[in-house]
Amino acid sequence: MQKEKIRNIAIIAHVDHGKTTLVDGLLKQSHTFRDNQAEMSQTLIMDSMDQEHERGITITAKQTAVFYDGYKINIIDTPGHADFSGEVERTLNMADGVLLIVDAQEGPMPQTKFVLQKALSLHLKPVVIINKIDKPATRIPEVESEIADLFLELATDESQLNYPIYYAIARDGKAGKTTDLDDDLHVIFESIINDIPAPKVDENEGKGAQLLVAALAADNYLGKYAIGKIYRGKLKKGESIKILSANKSAKIDKIFTYRGLGKEEVPEAAAGDIVAITGISEANIGDTIATGDNPEALPTIELEPPTLSIYIGPNTSPLKGKEGEFTTSRQIAERLEKELETNIALKITPDGLGYKVSGRGELHLSVLIETMRREGYELEAGRPEVVYKEIDGVKHEPVEELTIEVDSEFVGAVSQELGIRKAELITQEMLPTGATRFTYKITTAALIGLRNNLLTATKGTVIMSSIPSGYQPADSKYKPERNGALISFESGTSTAYALDAAQARGVLYIPPGVEVYQGMIVGLSNKKDDLDINICKEKQLTNMRTHASDGAIQLTPYTQLSLEQCLDFLLDDELLEVTPQNLRLRKRQLDPIKRKREARQN
Repeated sequence: MQKEKIRNIAIIAHVDHGKTTLVDGLLKQSHTFRDNQAEMSQTLIMDSMDQEHERGITITAKQTAVFYDGYKINIIDTPGHADFSGEVERTLNMADGVLLIVDAQEGPMPQTKFVLQKALSLHLKPVVIINKIDKPATRIPEVESEIADLFLELATDESQLNYPIYYAIARDGKAGKTTDLDDDLHVIFESIINDIPAPKVDENEGKGAQLLVAALAADNYLGKYAIGKIYRGKLKKGESIKILSANKSAKIDKIFTYRGLGKEEVPEAAAGDIVAITGISEANIGDTIATGDNPEALPTIELEPPTLSIYIGPNTSPLKGKEGEFTTSRQIAERLEKELETNIALKITPDGLGYKVSGRGELHLSVLIETMRREGYELEAGRPEVVYKEIDGVKHEPVEELTIEVDSEFVGAVSQELGIRKAELITQEMLPTGATRFTYKITTAALIGLRNNLLTATKGTVIMSSIPSGYQPADSKYKPERNGALISFESGTSTAYALDAAQARGVLYIPPGVEVYQGMIVGLSNKKDDLDINICKEKQLTNMRTHASDGAIQLTPYTQLSLEQCLDFLLDDELLEVTPQNLRLRKRQLDPIKRKREARQN
């Protein structure tokens, strides 16, 4: 297809502003599916991972293509959470324009700023869509003004200040040039064709073809797919190519272009189109695939550095090897190496028996651990730690801009928690909904565990998000504090009788009938110090019978922690045992006598 008839767009926005829902509408209204296909009645069609459906967020960027009025529109659906900004950075390289989706009530949020800054720095043409205009507390004039201020702050040249604005209710598949919406999304299709430019390509075909690998995929039939936009020339099936960074040669097996949720094989593809190529298993993200006598490399993809790291290694608990299919250090290493091929924002270095895995944030790392757990891996993880950076011989730590929205009754609780964490208040404003929005500057170290604390303090109503905001000289103002742990004193099976006595000492994390081992953490103490308790003790049988002794034991329901809550719970001397069936908190040193001796030495 001629490049003049191709449009490459990325959908960018803050989390939950309606990116994937809008893509649903574009897929359905472009007649990509037959009327009787199951996809016509589905929502969040592009979110294919189980975790994406469970968490309600997009984790990995997806490619699709629709055809409208003779034009091919390649669409890239990007994540909205800052922890997955590596996905945004690498896939924006394939786009020539962006649809920036903004919630009509919330307005531009931290991730809106982050993704727009990336798009404008790549000189992509923006189209703004104010979504969810049917919300009861919409404030469209104010949101338009906030968007204008954001463009003024981020624009790299004057032309970027001229952007069209459209209005939509993506859930209903409606959009318009004004708030009086049409019954379909045709104005969005027209905007993509008229406002987004045709792909920028190098017209000098004589120098050979060029493609920058921006994503990878794989299946059991054809193996590895290298996905990217062709910047120059044509690629043909069976053609010999060079992978420049690896300095290796290969031959193209098959070329696929996108149509709807699937791919279709083509004999050749020209500059401007986004394609998936097989037969080049050595290619990695950021590599240039080129042809010709003097192949030239394209600029590599620039990524923000990791901010958090976590230890991941083989399980060393007394229950190791009982619940997982893959348990050895070698198997874990192979899985992490495979993850590096597609999750390029990760960094992995050996650390003792296991590995130090560095990423963009707690969610980025916990999604990886949860994915490995579901694949049958058994492992142990340590406490998340900040990744420091040396600048002019001085140690610096990452800083983030944190935005919090909370009902007025919880303002005091939020202010108190952020005060403890030494966060700096930048702005505080009342929203039309009656909620209060805070913007803080906070170190990444102080951000660890904050979400869970605020969810508890605000009865689950807090809305918070953060984006990287540079580095500052490291200091030790904030030290994480937590009450002591309730630790199982012996191995066995927990009993209701023992738990009944233990629940007066703190909050329990396990029910009766659970296999435990010495050194396993079974709850949070009411006091500052750790407490070893026997939760396997059984009631002594006697011949004496009394009305009181025969009464049923009434246990307070135990608290079941999520993976993120378990990671936030950890201190330096603790580990999280992760298996396909269970999450178990434990002390690094299981023996209580040795543990106390080590504590005295430290």
